[in-house]
Amino acid sequence: MKTECAWEKYSDKQLKEVEKLSQGYRVFLDEGKTERECVTYIVNEIESKGYVELAKVLKEGKKLKAGDKVYAVNMEKSVIMFHIGSKGLEDGMNILGAHLDSPRLDVKQNPLYEDSGFAYLDTHYYGGIKKYQWVTIPLAIHGVVVKKDGTVIDISIGEAEDDPVFFVSDLLIHLAAEQMEKKANKVIEGEALDIIIGNRPLKFEAKDAKKSDDTSAEADGKQTKDKVCAFALDILKQQYDMEEEDFISAELEIVPAGKAREAGLDRSMILAYGQDDRVCSYSSLVAMLEQKKPKRTSCCILVDKEEIGSVGATGMQSRFFENCVAEVMSLTGEYSDLTLRRCLANSRMLSSDVSSAYDPSFASSFDKKNVAYLSHGMVFNKFTGSRGKSGSNDANAEYIALIRKIMDDAGVTFQTAELGKVDLGGGGTIAYILSLYGMNVIDCGVPVMNMHAPHEATSKADLYEAKCGYAAFLKAE
Repeated sequence: MKTECAWEKYSDKQLKEVEKLSQGYRVFLDEGKTERECVTYIVNEIESKGYVELAKVLKEGKKLKAGDKVYAVNMEKSVIMFHIGSKGLEDGMNILGAHLDSPRLDVKQNPLYEDSGFAYLDTHYYGGIKKYQWVTIPLAIHGVVVKKDGTVIDISIGEAEDDPVFFVSDLLIHLAAEQMEKKANKVIEGEALDIIIGNRPLKFEAKDAKKSDDTSAEADGKQTKDKVCAFALDILKQQYDMEEEDFISAELEIVPAGKAREAGLDRSMILAYGQDDRVCSYSSLVAMLEQKKPKRTSCCILVDKEEIGSVGATGMQSRFFENCVAEVMSLTGEYSDLTLRRCLANSRMLSSDVSSAYDPSFASSFDKKNVAYLSHGMVFNKFTGSRGKSGSNDANAEYIALIRKIMDDAGVTFQTAELGKVDLGGGGTIAYILSLYGMNVIDCGVPVMNMHAPHEATSKADLYEAKCGYAAFLKAE
């Protein structure tokens, strides 16, 4: 079966809609380079569209009814939205689920050190990356520092035009004969991914020495040791009121610096960091905001930690989602343990995550009959997993038939795919976790080139088709 190129069907009006959506998406990517930043952006958007925080509804003792819109935030890194439908929750919900985290470098808790006139921050990579791709590119620092008194300091360095950027160094080609003989996973190793943050020493004034009561040889050593680190700390103190000890309670993420860009002479693509899986998160968000009087309750789950197995309190494996559904059912007057179980079992879900796009430069890694193509619409993966479908949710034929009908009736361009050739590897999403409730779940999303690289590529057309597909799914009875 051949799939159609979505660009060939668009009217002038639709082309304008494609461009408007992609412009908003690029803003989202620029403002949300971490999970926390994404949640802040999302909360601002949904509150402006009438969503109310679930905790506020509970505090005020209000009840929920059809048409009400509520949300809940988990530790500033995950968010769940509900648009209450006219049907009872026991009949189930239509659920979109995507993730906000992306591969990156995380700053360690004791990161600062100096070596041969350079100040470094020690990092630990997060998620699956090709480590050699992170050297020499401009990097930015995003995150928070939480001081002992509870003060939260937001950090973003490297995005403004007059900001400094940071980098991981690499060996010059003239001396790299031995390096070039190594396997790709050894060319740059994890412990070598430390970012350079400075090279200028702090100038120690003689008058400062006179003020000190400590005139020992040890004090003299302190005045000359790690002066580049001292200068970096002096800057952090002046600009962020941050001490070295504050790294202990900081969450700092190292990400590629710079804005999301249109790609290609035809401007048909988007090249940016973090599109896995923020492309599905954004299109899901927009689809939720488009809902008008749904019959089945619409739910959108945007979570953290998918790149490392959906673990932890902010990952999909936590009970946060289930607890929120229970709270919502209580506020609609429907809650019991049995009705909660029925709600979850009767729900249906699109596990919205990206899929690998066919790349002609690496054709041997794909099955051309069962691969997603850029600009051919949103993609459905009946299963993910690896090799013999290990670790996979495998959607049943009846559910896929329903999805086909929903998409065809809405005029959505879609395709089906697998994640590369059978024996080459694979991947996973949050689908298998939601399927534990007995609900119908299928993986779907947007094809991506350069997946898990510092800069990933998507098609504007696929973003648009995904948004339309998610909106159609949420409306379905």
